[in-house]
Amino acid sequence: MNSSAEKRYQKDLKPPSAPPPLHIQSQPQVPWSTGLCDCCQDVGNCCLTYWCPCITFGRIADIVDRGSSSCGSAGARYMSLWMAFGTPSVYSCSYRTKLRAQFNLQGNQCTDCLIHCFCETCALCQEYRELKSRGFEMEMGWHANVERQAPGTTTLPPSVTGGMSR
Repeated sequence: MNSSAEKRYQKDLKPPSAPPPLHIQSQPQVPWSTGLCDCCQDVGNCCLTYWCPCITFGRIADIVDRGSSSCGSAGARYMSLWMAFGTPSVYSCSYRTKLRAQFNLQGNQCTDCLIHCFCETCALCQEYRELKSRGFEMEMGWHANVERQAPGTTTLPPSVTGGMSR
């Protein structure tokens, strides 16, 4: 192509127009059912969390992870981090973030981290109370709560009949 033909060709080309901006309307965040410092609303859990936060954390993790991590294993990881680094807040704040996302609760990742770094016990108590207020029996764990809500409808892995064959 000669240069004049190239110039006409380039002149005729128009840059692609940008797609219109998406206006995704997200639902407004809802407030927590209790305040961060309302620990005395559940004195039993407040005492348990003060003396043994790994149990409270394990129960929260079991529900938030929908049974994929057990109370015992999550609590053990929490305690291991506490013993190794003096604070498990980096680990526990990620569960606050998951909980907020599941229930569209107010806050953001920065506040989750700050709350767990400076008010770990209060944060765990608030998360525990939030799940209780949403109908979870915290001592039962995820699987028992699901069974309690819909008896006889547990999800089991598919059964394999026969053996391997060629």
